[in-house]
Amino acid sequence: MAVCILAMIPLAGCRISYKLNGAAIDYNVYKTIHVSNFPIRAALVYPPLQQTFENELLDYITRNTRLRTTDGASDLQLEGEITGYSLSPQAVTENAYASKTRLTIQVRVKYIDNRAEGKDIDQTFSAYRDFDSSEMLTDVQDELCMQISKELVELIFNATLGDW
Repeated sequence: MAVCILAMIPLAGCRISYKLNGAAIDYNVYKTIHVSNFPIRAALVYPPLQQTFENELLDYITRNTRLRTTDGASDLQLEGEITGYSLSPQAVTENAYASKTRLTIQVRVKYIDNRAEGKDIDQTFSAYRDFDSSEMLTDVQDELCMQISKELVELIFNATLGDW
């Protein structure tokens, strides 16, 4: 019994830690990030979308990295614009009416790495959600925009800070 206890004492101080958020950041090099506003440049405009998307992006970065957000010069920069906000009919029935409508949001992102050349990204990301055509867009818009923003932020994070 005493042998087992003595054998376990060295293991008590050991700890293995994994972080599965996908961030691939060298915190010895990268300490700050500047996230610009993402204005809406789409033909259709839903004003709350900008704030919803920006808040989700900043929250995700804060939760999943140790980067400090700054308004001035920074090691990394994220900037862009919401370029698309569109509705399209889906699942057309035999009587030529759409039973579903798709809300699609597109965001153009410029990721600038001020510490390493060749890592900059200028890319458009897109995500969508379908909803029943019997529902009014005004009734489901806030929830759909939140869901789509979360998906877009994950795509953006994985392509930039996640380095996938």
